Amino acid sequence: MVTAVAAIFVFLMVILFHEFGHFIAAKSVGIKVNEFSIGMGPKVFQKKQGETKYSLRLLPIGGYVSMEGEDQKSDDPRSFNKASPWARIVTVSAGAIMNFILAVIVLIVVSFNVGSPTTTVEETIKNSPAERAGILSGDIIKSINGIEVKDWNTIVNEISSSSTDEEITIGVTRNGQNINYSIKPTVSKEDNRVVIGITPKYEKSISAAIAGGFKETGRMFKAMFDFITMLFKGQVGAKDLSGPVGVIYTIGEATKYGINNLLYLLGFISVNLGVFNLFPLPALDGSRIVFILIELIRGKPINPEKEGYVHFIGFILLMLLMMVVTYVDINRFNIFGR
Repeated sequence: MVTAVAAIFVFLMVILFHEFGHFIAAKSVGIKVNEFSIGMGPKVFQKKQGETKYSLRLLPIGGYVSMEGEDQKSDDPRSFNKASPWARIVTVSAGAIMNFILAVIVLIVVSFNVGSPTTTVEETIKNSPAERAGILSGDIIKSINGIEVKDWNTIVNEISSSSTDEEITIGVTRNGQNINYSIKPTVSKEDNRVVIGITPKYEKSISAAIAGGFKETGRMFKAMFDFITMLFKGQVGAKDLSGPVGVIYTIGEATKYGINNLLYLLGFISVNLGVFNLFPLPALDGSRIVFILIELIRGKPINPEKEGYVHFIGFILLMLLMMVVTYVDINRFNIFGR
């Protein structure tokens, strides 16, 4: 039950922000919106306000913004196909942009809840090089091998790049006094990193949380593009992809470890959906942008029927891929307990 609620929450948030991006962009450039729907299938609730119907549908697996003249010919001067190419590009790309904004927001919340690591030592691990050398809780690390320490990342980078065969000099401040320690690092058994055995004290601040949210979103972007590169190189395949079944399973696992893990996963899924939607693949937003760019180059649009045919074929291929990925997920996570 908890997994179901968490999965619905994650899917609805990602879908809501994505579709709201299309909706608000369309409204801002003057395109007529016939319906704004969250969910697919039979209507649960619908209210018309102005020219737009606002719908909540039964299945929380998608959503859509129905714009006048988007997939059919329309003579309405405010239809999608009558808007300028740049107005259409803004409208189409706005969904992915809102997914990125959602990721930044939730990751800022996570960063604030967790806090940011400082250069103050919270504790030393028992029997670690740091404990044996005499570093104490509350010590403020100022330098490593003469290099000024500005943040916890500096500490991690300097220590992890050190040799376990040589001592490093750690400069700390304790009660206003400067003390230097000579410590020979060791290799962590958990993750095979070079460490000295200290954990940082965390503090919460709005500015650090905002910086952390943007930084983590950027890291997710990089991870996504690294994965795409590996996909094209053949270093990963279908077994490394996840569909709805895999996502729901992962959400269920994340809920076991608290709200911060669930929000982090929400940010990760939102970034992935945003990037994936911008791929120049038929039926995705990226493909629609490509068709509009071709129109700008040619000076006239491609035949709407031909473009619709391309998107239809792309949709079928995406559904086939989804079926394959779902089958892989079912076997990977042993959903039916076989």
